[in-house]
Amino acid sequence: TEIKQLNVNKLLDKNNPIDIHSTYLGAHSIPTEFKNKKAEYINTLLQDLEVIKDQDLAEFVDIFCEDSVFNKEDSHRILSRAKELGFKLKIHADEIVSLGGANLAVSLNASSADHLMAISDHDIELISKSNVVANLLPSTSFYLNKDYAPARKLIESGAIVSISSDYNPGSSPSENFQFSMQLAANKLRMTPYEVLVAATINPAYSLGLKEKIGSIARGKQADIVVLNAPNLDYLVYHFGINHTKDVFKNGKLVVKDRELV
Repeated sequence: TEIKQLNVNKLLDKNNPIDIHSTYLGAHSIPTEFKNKKAEYINTLLQDLEVIKDQDLAEFVDIFCEDSVFNKEDSHRILSRAKELGFKLKIHADEIVSLGGANLAVSLNASSADHLMAISDHDIELISKSNVVANLLPSTSFYLNKDYAPARKLIESGAIVSISSDYNPGSSPSENFQFSMQLAANKLRMTPYEVLVAATINPAYSLGLKEKIGSIARGKQADIVVLNAPNLDYLVYHFGINHTKDVFKNGKLVVKDRELV
């Protein structure tokens, strides 16, 4: 099923103006048929990594490093093999329990450590001295009624912070990324400028695309969203609506007044 989805992504990437960067997240939970057989399931994941690499189906490999799913040792084994095969790494880290997932992300030089709602002060210090992007998902905290990630501590320590929607049917069933940005301002206590940076250039850095996208500069890809807002503060102040007016992709107008061109 995972490989089927990755194949769909590959087809979409060829026939869609949106840039798609696929991640393999087979290690998100233990399937029912592998109940009490985690070691056997991990072996199937390791085999799948080779198939996915051979078929060039994903750029990143991710894992849910959590107390009740894949522990730190499991995560190290899977991500180390993924790195050997040439994948870039991501990790669901310290979402519910502080297991040291952020620490593992730093040791393996992962592109990002996601969630971080339960990250320890020690690991904040570690990630702040690394190139690992601390990717925060405030919409997930909102939907699950969980604590929010310590964005202020991360930013003030010097960590690279980005924001994502974590759009998925289980914990963040909303496509509204602007709402994620607004939650970052209201609940993560980020300034409007910090939110802008966390939604643009820092995610580009985590994808290895900082020189191509993420800011408006000569020589970069002209991916530009024009907002119907008088200033940046208004974007995060007036919440729950779509402020988008026009969208340019590769310099081409693809959405005008919220309608596809």
